[in-house]
Amino acid sequence: MVCSHIEQLTRLQAPKLSQSVHREECTQCFDNQDGPDGIDVCLSCFNGGCLDEGRHHARTHVSKFGHKFTLNVKRKLRPRLSPRGEDEEPPAKMTKLAIVEEREEDKYEHSTAVKCWTCDAQKGAIIPDAGFDSKVKSLVDGVMQSLSSARQSEVKAWEEEITPCEHTLTLEQFASGHIPASGLAHCNACDLKENLWLCLTCGSLGCGRQQFGGVGGNGHGLAHFEASGHPVSVKLGTITPEGGADPELSKHLASFGINVQTLSKTEKSMTELQIEQNLKYDFSLTGDDGRALEPVFGSGLTGLANLGNSCYMASVLQTLFSLPAFESRYNVGVATNHAATCPVSLPAECVECQMVKLADGLLSGRYSHPARSASEAADSLQHPSPIPIFQLGVKPTGFKSLIGKGHEEFATMRQQDAEEFFTHLITTLRRDGQKFKERAVGDPAQVFTYATEQRLQCTECSRVRYRTDTADVVSVAVPAHQKSVDADDKPIYSDVPLTACIDGLLSTEELEYSCPACGKGVRAVKQSKFASLPEVLVVHAKKFKLVNWVPAKLDIPVILPENDELVFSETHIGRGLQEGEIELPNDAAAAPALPEFNAAAMAQLEGMGFPTVRCQKALLATGNSDAEAAMEWLFAHMDDPDIDAPIQLSSAAGGASGPDPDPDQVAMLADMGFTTCRLEWLFNHPDDTGEDAAPTSTAPASSSESAPLPGLTAVPARYRLLAFVSHKGPSVHSGHYVAHIKKGPDGDWVLFNDEKVVKADVESVRQLKSLAYLYFFVRV
Repeated sequence: MVCSHIEQLTRLQAPKLSQSVHREECTQCFDNQDGPDGIDVCLSCFNGGCLDEGRHHARTHVSKFGHKFTLNVKRKLRPRLSPRGEDEEPPAKMTKLAIVEEREEDKYEHSTAVKCWTCDAQKGAIIPDAGFDSKVKSLVDGVMQSLSSARQSEVKAWEEEITPCEHTLTLEQFASGHIPASGLAHCNACDLKENLWLCLTCGSLGCGRQQFGGVGGNGHGLAHFEASGHPVSVKLGTITPEGGADPELSKHLASFGINVQTLSKTEKSMTELQIEQNLKYDFSLTGDDGRALEPVFGSGLTGLANLGNSCYMASVLQTLFSLPAFESRYNVGVATNHAATCPVSLPAECVECQMVKLADGLLSGRYSHPARSASEAADSLQHPSPIPIFQLGVKPTGFKSLIGKGHEEFATMRQQDAEEFFTHLITTLRRDGQKFKERAVGDPAQVFTYATEQRLQCTECSRVRYRTDTADVVSVAVPAHQKSVDADDKPIYSDVPLTACIDGLLSTEELEYSCPACGKGVRAVKQSKFASLPEVLVVHAKKFKLVNWVPAKLDIPVILPENDELVFSETHIGRGLQEGEIELPNDAAAAPALPEFNAAAMAQLEGMGFPTVRCQKALLATGNSDAEAAMEWLFAHMDDPDIDAPIQLSSAAGGASGPDPDPDQVAMLADMGFTTCRLEWLFNHPDDTGEDAAPTSTAPASSSESAPLPGLTAVPARYRLLAFVSHKGPSVHSGHYVAHIKKGPDGDWVLFNDEKVVKADVESVRQLKSLAYLYFFVRV
């Protein structure tokens, strides 16, 4: 059939370098180019749409936007190549540490067809001779040769950027002669000949710590540093001329008779060991009897493929979509047809579209089936399986790209904290709901919201003040009481009841306070209680301490109550101003109050072991918004003589508004038409985005206000464990997250380990439950 509209097709432009081309997967479901129908790529905006008869997102896009030409893309595996012959060139030598990505054209072959939807509005009519037109051929080549949206988001290399620090730039050396040749050297304190570290100050050789993968070590190198304070060491066997941590490495090594130009790599570097750990550190997929755990398939049992350090995201998403509130809000089976009314031009840029896509992928069961062959599961980022029938899962590449866009951490491929991601996701959903008012109706994140009541009482006049805040996560500090060590000198900690952690959150504390009624500095007693309780209680177990100023995870067992149930009684609930109590006057001039501290940043800093007053000072000094900046300030001011002194309220209040604005900035804004009072508001509210406050705000609310509290206030309130997220690994910056979730009418535990979904072993559930990082309880 000859298409009469080809002249319109020739006027379309190939994608620019900055444009995303969605040719691998539909932007509204997880159907992809490997399916029998392939994917239709819009040749106007390069959106990808599926051709499934029940969904037909390609046709929906055409009818909605009037884009009449698409390129159908199908992909299939090439036949397996024969082994390399004797005359063939060997593969290129590995010159840098990276997870080398297989060239797609070497592994797959593509077939394409240009389609006109004006000729056939139901399925699109293929234009058989379109490739003979040079302009159309250039357009098709531009689509196929461009970097796809998935490739733009995926990891290309796992190399950490190494830059010099002040200690390498100012290094002083005390040469002690040449060290023995490679292979003959050994630790000064033991006989180890590998995992050796050379002190660049004095030339001492010390073994490193025992490392993942069986690399031996007794920690003598670290002991040398602690005794001498010599700051810089290099690991023998990993030195190459390309090292970037020390620009004077050749000169520094020459002091010990080492010629860096002649060195070759003979041992794994720390980066290699970390990569190996992150890729292989996994939870057991076998039961106590050694048999492989049984994979499960079906609705609500679809895995999420690991995109490279994305397990934190997968574990949180699996848990959220196991909740009825999220299923009913986003599952296409019961939700309204958002695709037809979405005001965002590209579904890949719409939070609602991507949440609906995830719900369909995880809950429909369409993608939960065993891999057809072992070659399908050959992705280097997927975990090796003891049996070859695990599913491939769906790849949430587009969701990760969108939800992390603009965020300094979640936009990267680095390992992240699951609780921080949960908070970020909830905040993003609420902002999206405020941006599009119709989406705020039925906010599923509201099930997590509860209110806290803070009571402050002056110990001299006995007057009180109440304040109500809202939050989504109950963060509890887990006390560390070491009782012994194991055979590897790893600390063993005493069990801590979860109820004791919650009671500790509600305990009283004394603080310095400038009482407006007494007119002087006094001691006050502060206590927090629950003003209301949520439908879904999220408990964040903080088990960290600082080791050499780096947060380290502690494996402290947290014991849940009988039957995994939490019960809240009247003693946990605050009821506001009681009969006979007299409120403190609200005299801001007489008693300037501290600003509201960023709750998430405070929880993160306190979870690392910093005292509350230090955390508050750090946030005040760095803008009260970013935990990382506050941590850097803390490290730089650890030795300040007044670091633990109470905050002076007058200075805190006076400094809350920050430095005086730049006169040039004021003049520029005035030229734009801002009045004096508006300018004053802008400079006093630099963090205000202009959007309505989300429910996560911690703005104080007086007990006399009539605004309804989120959640429920009736007690006793009983909660039962539905899911928990566990972390395995020694650090918050490495390791692996998984989720255990109760599924089905019988409440069987299912383990979600990235793309692997299996029936959980009862004994492993019991053990991991006590070491979980996040607990999700539902009200019963």
